[in-house]
Amino acid sequence: MNLDWSGLLHALGLVMVIEGLLPFAAPSQWRRMLFTVAQMEARSLRVLGFLSMAAGLALLHFS
Repeated sequence: MNLDWSGLLHALGLVMVIEGLLPFAAPSQWRRMLFTVAQMEARSLRVLGFLSMAAGLALLHFS
């Protein structure tokens, strides 16, 4: 895998665009979701974080 700065910056930009979609399109629902996530137990957040990382790694590996 050959990763240069251009590819890394493109990936970071794409992440920022995707992360900004919900607050832009549905700010009220996004705020409620953040409130719900803020009240979750640390263990649940760790599981969600792990699953998110695993899915991302799988996408990177198999693409």
